[in-house]
Amino acid sequence: MRVTPRVWIGLAIYVGYVAVIFVVSKLSGVAYTEIGTSAEFTWRGAVLDLAVGAVLLAITTWLLGWWKPALFERKRSHHKWPLFVPAIMLVVAVANLFNTDWSKFDASFLLSLLALGLAVGFCEELMSRGLLLTALRSRLSEVWVWLLTSALFGGMHIINAALGAPVVPTLGQVVIAAMSGTCFYIVRRVTGSLIWAMALHGLWDVSVFAVGFAPLGTAWAAFLTPVIGILAVAVVYWVIKGADEKPVAAATAPATAPVR
Repeated sequence: MRVTPRVWIGLAIYVGYVAVIFVVSKLSGVAYTEIGTSAEFTWRGAVLDLAVGAVLLAITTWLLGWWKPALFERKRSHHKWPLFVPAIMLVVAVANLFNTDWSKFDASFLLSLLALGLAVGFCEELMSRGLLLTALRSRLSEVWVWLLTSALFGGMHIINAALGAPVVPTLGQVVIAAMSGTCFYIVRRVTGSLIWAMALHGLWDVSVFAVGFAPLGTAWAAFLTPVIGILAVAVVYWVIKGADEKPVAAATAPATAPVR
């Protein structure tokens, strides 16, 4: 690592990322409630800001030299069985896809949803359970790392209210997102890689936007979202237990030999 992880660095990345997403989204002129209603609004209102965020996060990660600790665990969780919760999330996401009337999407709309899924999975996971997690691990115990990364991940969704979303549903989204963040944290700890969490996160968002725009029937799977979050919080203890993921300090140059 070029730069030794520090808590303040992670918090600065978090604040900077949220600010960039908010400003670019605001400049797009697309309200949050319009995202996912057409190809144009999805490209402008969601993909654009995430693309900017992805570039900035990638540059930041490279400059810090944090790719390895951000993407991979040094030691996986001893307990693998909590992975059943993300598995339920995967099943619900697939059910959403089967419950979507895909005939209502043209090629541009489909591409915008695919781009949204790739971008949101990469950005939000790398920022929260990648860079922020690495920074918090430099000083805090793993239980605080889990709690803060999940809470801050949920909290960043509050900007949706400032982008046109109703306040009360947004507050509910904040809580659900925090619990969903726990589910993605479990994926990282059990598989040892953030990449699988990115994939699940992206698939989940695509399925939610797709079924929200063109449901074939009642989106019954949506009612399972809080259940998934509650289950994730209930079992997260077993993937935290025994975690020892303190980031390795940045290498320092050897001291200059004394002149004789």
